[in-house]
Amino acid sequence: MELPLGQCHDSRSWDDDSDPESETDPDAQAEAYVARVLSPPKSGLAFPRPSQLSTPAASPSASEPRAASKVSAVSEPGLLSLPPELLLEICSYLDARLVLHVLSRVCHALRDLVYDRVTWRLRALRRVRAPYPVVEEKHFDWPAACIALEEHLSRWAEDGRRAEYFCLADGHLAAVDSVLLLQGGSLCLSGSRDRTVNLWDLRQLGTEPSQVLVKTLGTKRNSTHEGWVWSLAAQDHRVCSGSWDSTVKLWDLAADGQQFGEIKSSPALLKCQQLHSRPVLALMADDQHIISGSEDRTLVVVDRRANRVLQRLQLDSYLLCMSYQEPQLWAGDNHGLLHVFVNRNGCLQLIRSFDVGHSFPITGIQYSVGALYTTSTDRSIRVHVPTDPPRTICTRKYDSTLNRVCAEGNLVVAGSGDVSLEVWRLPA
Repeated sequence: MELPLGQCHDSRSWDDDSDPESETDPDAQAEAYVARVLSPPKSGLAFPRPSQLSTPAASPSASEPRAASKVSAVSEPGLLSLPPELLLEICSYLDARLVLHVLSRVCHALRDLVYDRVTWRLRALRRVRAPYPVVEEKHFDWPAACIALEEHLSRWAEDGRRAEYFCLADGHLAAVDSVLLLQGGSLCLSGSRDRTVNLWDLRQLGTEPSQVLVKTLGTKRNSTHEGWVWSLAAQDHRVCSGSWDSTVKLWDLAADGQQFGEIKSSPALLKCQQLHSRPVLALMADDQHIISGSEDRTLVVVDRRANRVLQRLQLDSYLLCMSYQEPQLWAGDNHGLLHVFVNRNGCLQLIRSFDVGHSFPITGIQYSVGALYTTSTDRSIRVHVPTDPPRTICTRKYDSTLNRVCAEGNLVVAGSGDVSLEVWRLPA
């Protein structure tokens, strides 16, 4: 049978023994590429000139099976022929994000190695060289933890010499007792004993102070509240500030910081429970629970939906600050000690207590899976790795007490008794 003009007959299309290279095999292609690129060059070989590439002598012989050249390329010593232990050693010199998000896409062999939970556990423990984490959850995210740990260690390497330090001293007239970072560290709120809440634009760090301080919240002149501003919290673009004047004021940053509500101690009060016999000094809440620590040396857990007390723990000291990342609660006390609790179905269990080097009460704490910051009335901020026990990698001393600490993105901010904000901008 004759074929129509313009068409050519390829006998291979009718042959059951098709050319292996005509079938797309990403793994084989990746293995061949890696073996060819990463294998050491053979001695005496030189790069061919362009003219040589165009000659028939430079191309494979038509009678030589191309599949044979493909197999020989894969069988040559290369990256994927190494034992897994050596591959992990090579990967340990690469950035963790690159290994997880890029190297895992090269081929199935590397993907399986990268997605192995044990791979990241070994990598993390090798970095911190200490028991980690203090509380290991059932579905602990080892890749995310490893990335966070390595980023934290890199930013504070060499005792934090690469961190930029800024002192924002123009804005408050009294001690700063609360700080809150927003929008990934772009903005910062500070509450002070001068009764004001200030909004700062930390993207302007290093410029004129007037460029960094955006405004003071509220319509009253030189005042946001009628008492000390002791606490700040935010959800999305909405912020609330709590004061010793027994009010909580609500602010909308999306509307240029305008006030849209106020909760007073009497008419707007919906519920009241006397959980403690002394002042409440530390408070945390989520959708299910409210956790409060008091000067009466108790820690109380309340079920918000059932409106009942789930647990009351008697402690040897009272807690001044808390940092909660479910199911872990990290808290600092008046003796300068750090305590770690774990939440089991609404009941807190004390797991560990640590001396992290503070000689006076711990006034501020921020815990995350890869970093730990503490401030104290001993006039210091300490940067730790959250291992068991925490390892301190940097300490900064100042002329006044440090009252609170907040970290987000590559920014760390602490409130100072010396009417200023202490700010560190870390390498991105």
